[in-house]
Amino acid sequence: MSTIDYIRRSLQTSRNLTLALIDDLKDAPMQVPTTNGGNPPIWILGHLTYGEANIVESIIEGKPNPLLSWDATFGAGKEPSTELESYPPWDELREAFETVREKTLALLDRLDDADLEKPVKKCPEGREDFFGTIEQCMMVLTLHPLMHYGQLTDSRRVLGRAPLRR
Repeated sequence: MSTIDYIRRSLQTSRNLTLALIDDLKDAPMQVPTTNGGNPPIWILGHLTYGEANIVESIIEGKPNPLLSWDATFGAGKEPSTELESYPPWDELREAFETVREKTLALLDRLDDADLEKPVKKCPEGREDFFGTIEQCMMVLTLHPLMHYGQLTDSRRVLGRAPLRR
């Protein structure tokens, strides 16, 4: 298996695991994972979408993030709103996730294993350890959904839902 194939499989696995939980929480978009708050499912969905578009379009390819208008709501380090009305509609976010993921996979289709070692076009200053090469960016894209997976399982647990079995 090539490294590109491994990345593609990892992206698919982390997507499937995380989106199964997200989709199950569509009826509870603002359910926080703890009694002290936390990231609600609608924020996680938008944050993953915005972040992936930023990594692929802006950091790797050096173009503007097509979801830049979402930065104030979903950007890294932003505190989630507690008002549902401050978010785009769920279905719009879900569709945007799939569109962004298609672009990520299309980028992978244009790469070979040697390309993974190339520097990105627009690495954030001081973040070279995470975003300096295409390979590093792809690793973040495979792991980022799983970083939020636990929050989603906790939101489901607060609702009294049984674990999902795949």
